[in-house]
Amino acid sequence: MKIRSHPVVCREAIELMSDYLDGSLSRRDTRRLEEHLAICPPCRTYLAQMRLVISVSGSVSPDDLSPEALDDLVEVFRRYRDEPESS
Repeated sequence: MKIRSHPVVCREAIELMSDYLDGSLSRRDTRRLEEHLAICPPCRTYLAQMRLVISVSGSVSPDDLSPEALDDLVEVFRRYRDEPESS
């Protein structure tokens, strides 16, 4: 008997993307995430944005950012963290 895994929802996809990008995601979760990405344009866009941020973040240090920019980044992360889960 084959155990079927549940489909990935957007919130879970976002949580899996860092491990996906660094190659540490399990094969099962990689397959589940890729299946979700195949049908979810917003998550594909989010993944593309993550790749872009990673590619440029090596050239930006915290000292390069204004205090306002740092505050804005912290606020974005706080809003994301406090968002209720949804499917």
